Amino acid sequence: MKQADKVYDIIGAGIGPFNLGLAALLDQTPELEALFFDENPEFQWHTGMLIDGTTLQVPFLADLTTMADPKSPFTFLQYLQEQGRLYAFYFYEKFHIPRQEYNHYCRWAASKLPSCLFGRRVTHVTFASEKGVYVIEVENAFQQTTEYYYSRHIAAGIGTRPELPPAAASLDSSGCCHSAEFLFEKQEMTEKSSLTVIGSGQSAAEIFLHLLQEKPQHGYRLQWYTRSPGFFPMEYSKLGLEHFSPEYTRYFYHLDPAVKDQLLTQQDLLYKGISMDTIAAIYDELYEQTIGGSPCDVRLQAQTELTEVIQRRDGAYELSLCDVHTGETHTIDTEGLILATGYKPAVPTFLEGIEHGLERDEKGRLLIDEKYRIRQSNRAHHIFVQNGEMHTHGVGAPDLGLGAHRNAVIINELAGRTVYPVRETNVFQQFGWPVSSKERKEELI
Repeated sequence: MKQADKVYDIIGAGIGPFNLGLAALLDQTPELEALFFDENPEFQWHTGMLIDGTTLQVPFLADLTTMADPKSPFTFLQYLQEQGRLYAFYFYEKFHIPRQEYNHYCRWAASKLPSCLFGRRVTHVTFASEKGVYVIEVENAFQQTTEYYYSRHIAAGIGTRPELPPAAASLDSSGCCHSAEFLFEKQEMTEKSSLTVIGSGQSAAEIFLHLLQEKPQHGYRLQWYTRSPGFFPMEYSKLGLEHFSPEYTRYFYHLDPAVKDQLLTQQDLLYKGISMDTIAAIYDELYEQTIGGSPCDVRLQAQTELTEVIQRRDGAYELSLCDVHTGETHTIDTEGLILATGYKPAVPTFLEGIEHGLERDEKGRLLIDEKYRIRQSNRAHHIFVQNGEMHTHGVGAPDLGLGAHRNAVIINELAGRTVYPVRETNVFQQFGWPVSSKERKEELI
């Protein structure tokens, strides 16, 4: 079904927190018209990991709009005001809010934004050169129709998808799940006699702690293995946090690509470690469960890599685990397997229709310029990327605290003026030497 010939300034594919934040900021920019589509029937954020007691790892100020526009009607504080929870939050006295409340906040914002349409999947994008617009094909799940929309620009909410280790990539069983599906599989998992968690980051730690707390009730044997050197805390010093700033993003962007790749391998603890609170809670729970010499039947082991998974006929698994230093291999049995092994960038198949014009690096990754636009032969009509630019912009790409900054850059580019100020100086330390005005001008051409 053809829509009217209306041309939007930007259409977003996918509505996660970043495109939702873009929609919220654009709602206050009347000269720009936008639509956002998501295939899910409603907004939901990492529902498989909304474990009771878990919090965001960034302060509540990293909401959809505050860091670009504190006066926005879509800030977290405005949400609290409408929910009648301002005093409750005032006495709560915490910067890191419950994940469940962050999800509820985003759902509240999405419900107020007429530009956000759910139950609609972007399936194909082409460029109509005679009209100078992108043609976006959308499947409407509610009406069972195919619709077409026109837009000068696109915001690709590429996001990420669960990544499984090679040893477990082909598993398809109710006894094995990625951490993203944990809560959906939890009831069945906790009925098993043994559970094993694989992974080293915050998700692995939260799942292990949750299972540890419920272990006395269910009585399963619990194990946690990671190939990382240890169960180490995330870097959370104040100067360390300044790596999640516009200044560091700008510094990282101008590095040589080979240096960027090397740096990212050295910065795991900036975004992959475990919070100190979670580590402390795990230790305290282990301590309390072993009072009086009570057997715990728990094993935690780092420097151990999962190399092979064999599913037996009874549904249980045999795991081959290798010591990364000695090469020694051992086999263990487990009935349940939770793979908290992270995420990788999702490849947007809807861009296949214009793939020939998109520029990629020698590793096949999209080349993204400093203003978050995919480099392409079509220089006048942009495809902006949300959370798919870690290889070009650094560790801040998936960080909620930089989402509003990125959206401010995008909106200013769309409007051709400064709608939301983007400040040059935000942190105390300096990252490298200033980029010359000549270099910056050449970069943005």
